[in-house]
Amino acid sequence: MKICIAQTRPAKGDIRRNIANHVNLVELASTNGADAIVFPELSLTGYEPALAAELAIDPCDDRLDVFQRLANVRQVMIGTGVPTKNDAGICISMIVFQPGEARRAYSKQYLHPDEEEFFIRGKRDTGLIGAGNAIALAICYELSVPAHANDAFRNGARIYIASVAKFLPGITKATERLAEIAGEYSMPALMANCVGEADGQQCAGRTSAWNDRGGLAGQLDDSSEGILIFDTGTQEAVAVII
Repeated sequence: MKICIAQTRPAKGDIRRNIANHVNLVELASTNGADAIVFPELSLTGYEPALAAELAIDPCDDRLDVFQRLANVRQVMIGTGVPTKNDAGICISMIVFQPGEARRAYSKQYLHPDEEEFFIRGKRDTGLIGAGNAIALAICYELSVPAHANDAFRNGARIYIASVAKFLPGITKATERLAEIAGEYSMPALMANCVGEADGQQCAGRTSAWNDRGGLAGQLDDSSEGILIFDTGTQEAVAVII
């Protein structure tokens, strides 16, 4: 299986523009043989907590239909980040599109204290997707919560993918933790991060993949948009910079 993680430069609050960019990256990933592609945290709006209430959408929003069509035609799984709304409040969510299946939303269950002013916790969910439910989704802060990776592994995960919006001060800690998860549970760990400015800070990029021994298989830089494709068979990664 080839899993792609995307590194994007979101246009602040511009969902339609970000969708168009996502479509281009999905097609690029598919052309390069990817079976799945996961985008950074809140990739369709940019990581802008103060704007989340006005940007939040329903998971069934028809603007996202293009991703289901792409999933069906390209036979690729797609994970996009967006704030979603329900009667209780706003969640940080990953909307997942799989070929021939109904879309589903995984919402962040462990929030950073700074996020609690703007978001609510998602409902209890294993976050497992893909064939045999072998891929575990984590959204940013969740990767730093030991129970998250441990629960994922106990529930059958064999690949761990973190969709993040990490700034320069936090990127080293995040990469060290993901390498640790990969080595501890003997499962590849991947991280999709963004570049550019978000929430008044600079995003750190360095989208990365680690093999099942915790060794770095590939990493993008701190400023370019692009994709990183990890082959679960060879445990190697190939970068494509836009």
